[in-house]
Amino acid sequence: MPTTPAAPTESGSEPLDRLPGRQPAAAELAHTAARRAGDLLAPPAPVRLGDVVPAPEQVLPDPAADFTLTADTAIRVSPAGRDVAEQLAEWLRPATGFPLPIADAPLPADGPLVLTLSEAPLSEPTDRADAAGSVGVAGSVGGLGDEGYRLDVTPAGVRITAATPAGLFHGAQTVRQLFPAAIDGAAPAAERWAVPGGSIVDRPRFPYRGAMLDVARHFFPVEDVLRVVDHLARYKLNHLHLHLTDDQGWRIAVGSWPRLAEVGGATEVGGGPGGSYTQADYRRIVAYAARRHVTVVPEIDLPGHTNAALVAYPELAPGKIPPPPYIGTEVGFSYVDPADERTYAFVTDVIGEVAALTPGPWLHLGGDEAFKVKGAAYTGFVERAQRIVAATGKTVVGWHQLAPAGHADGRVLQWWGTNGDDPETAEAVRRGARLILSPGNRVYLDMKYAADTPIGHDWAGLIDVRRAYDWDPGTHLTGVPAEAVLGVEAPLWTESVTTLAEVEFMLFPRLPAVAELGWSPRSTHDWAGFRERLAGHGPRWTAAGITFHPSPDVPWPAAPTVPTQRTDDTTAETH
Repeated sequence: MPTTPAAPTESGSEPLDRLPGRQPAAAELAHTAARRAGDLLAPPAPVRLGDVVPAPEQVLPDPAADFTLTADTAIRVSPAGRDVAEQLAEWLRPATGFPLPIADAPLPADGPLVLTLSEAPLSEPTDRADAAGSVGVAGSVGGLGDEGYRLDVTPAGVRITAATPAGLFHGAQTVRQLFPAAIDGAAPAAERWAVPGGSIVDRPRFPYRGAMLDVARHFFPVEDVLRVVDHLARYKLNHLHLHLTDDQGWRIAVGSWPRLAEVGGATEVGGGPGGSYTQADYRRIVAYAARRHVTVVPEIDLPGHTNAALVAYPELAPGKIPPPPYIGTEVGFSYVDPADERTYAFVTDVIGEVAALTPGPWLHLGGDEAFKVKGAAYTGFVERAQRIVAATGKTVVGWHQLAPAGHADGRVLQWWGTNGDDPETAEAVRRGARLILSPGNRVYLDMKYAADTPIGHDWAGLIDVRRAYDWDPGTHLTGVPAEAVLGVEAPLWTESVTTLAEVEFMLFPRLPAVAELGWSPRSTHDWAGFRERLAGHGPRWTAAGITFHPSPDVPWPAAPTVPTQRTDDTTAETH
């Protein structure tokens, strides 16, 4: 059972009154007493415990138990939690200016800032932090699953308890949000770095929570993709779907088919230079994401959306006639020849190489808008391609157009329709498929916010932040039970999106809305409360240099900056 710790030293080492033959000097006692008195007289933390996005499952505030980070705080960590401790320190050091050194700690750990993975059943009270100025992270909690955590904040410290490093990481992201908004700045700020007191118990509703970045229509360099990974991780999204191939460009190097990247990667919408990722680039993205507990889901779109591949290798085209490069935005005109064995050699080689580069369990086959491959030709191609994916040990994901094809073990369909009544997809679920929900009129982040949004589309309707938030993935599709829903994903297609700033503008503030649908229990779903919590993130995005749309539906605490002029004479707002 927890015990009340003795008073620690400022350095976080053994309390002075426990050291043999050592009595605290009057000056030391006075300094400690003054600091504690200051804490008692300080105003409450500027952030409330319940201001977290996505909304936690359970929040129990204790206004008398705020914790304050200080310049002499150190981090002590058990080996299994060290990487999370290092990332937490990386987030906190720039704005606080505090060194936040990290040292290994045995169990039970104590010290000014403590992160540990330790056995602690959820049914028992979580131990108090063992020393003043401590943040503890402890692990293996019954009932929280692979990604849940418990957070306890007292004047003595902060403790995160989780079963896995992923749970610790999500808990650390919550701690990050509970500091003042200036914590996301790149330079030291004059703040009282307080965390509101109380406890949080939290776990995700759905295991799959993601976003898709289309790097085929417009190419985005590795650094841009890494920044998108950070945005996902900030809001506890755990999958990044990369749309790597399309008519306008092929973006991943394949050693056995080198012209795919060399030739097929040299174009993009509008005639820009395009680009592609080397296998080393792709490994870097995958590793960076994995450290942040984000799984990369690569998509090789087949049998349609293949013009770039056909330019590189005309033998894959029907009639073996090379098409011209394509830099427009129409869909449905291209396809690999489903009747030629050379096509399946190509699919086997490409899928094999991409699967070998990808440690995650998923491989996305696309399958959408192959309008010229009909009936048995289409289902026959898909069923053979599904077997090719299965032979690599990966699980097939595909757009819901795959539904008529025979079921493959574990198959996941990504539903992007706009009408919740889809009998064909519901039938595929009855045959064993699971679903990722990406309704085009709710979470397609390439849709405009409003009629005057300077970039984006409107074919699925206008999607403001409330429309992105106000729906339930568990009940959205007729005839599909909630247990068949693996999760949610917000796609961002980039026909009209050309820069990282524009990517961010389309992601924020809708990405956190989708993240809350995927993470938070349905019982917490409340637009009025969400918009208030979301408003507090505007200053965080500003501090972090994140471009966002200042939705009029959200009561932002400060006016954003005015729109700036883009070189193509359309406007994009920056903050």
